[in-house]
Amino acid sequence: MTEVHHPAAPHDLPAFIAGPGDTDVLMVVIAILLVLAVLAVGLLFLRLHTLPERMAHKSQKIQFEIVAVLGLLALFTHIHAFWVAGLLLALVDLPDIGWPLRRMAGSLERIAGIKPGEGAFDGPDNVPVISAPAGTTADTASAESAPEVPTAVVPSRVPQKEVRHA
Repeated sequence: MTEVHHPAAPHDLPAFIAGPGDTDVLMVVIAILLVLAVLAVGLLFLRLHTLPERMAHKSQKIQFEIVAVLGLLALFTHIHAFWVAGLLLALVDLPDIGWPLRRMAGSLERIAGIKPGEGAFDGPDNVPVISAPAGTTADTASAESAPEVPTAVVPSRVPQKEVRHA
């Protein structure tokens, strides 16, 4: 069967025009390119969005956590000032202000005759729990019924001046 064209239609149609009942190849190619472009732009956006976190990953833990929180706030609130603040914080190298305290603690441990790190206090987990005897409430429990907590007596290693009596 021969195809009959309308007399007003041009006889040489471009290749991108699909005939009746044929698959529109140009539309399929453009749809695939559109999906790939949306994925590429999304990946670029997420990569750019995590830039401050990746920069702060090498820094101190607290600085990294603050930058990460600022990044999440910027992502969920769409307030770009959080992202800019996180980027600026990631660019600045914060000084370690805890080293003098660690040096002092190490010196005090050495003076007290404790091995380094042995006298460290981790927090509430190291605090001894004193429980009241059975049948008493917190109001009626007295200090006499509580068990004694041993305390360490560390002799002073600081040289004493000799006092001469005349």
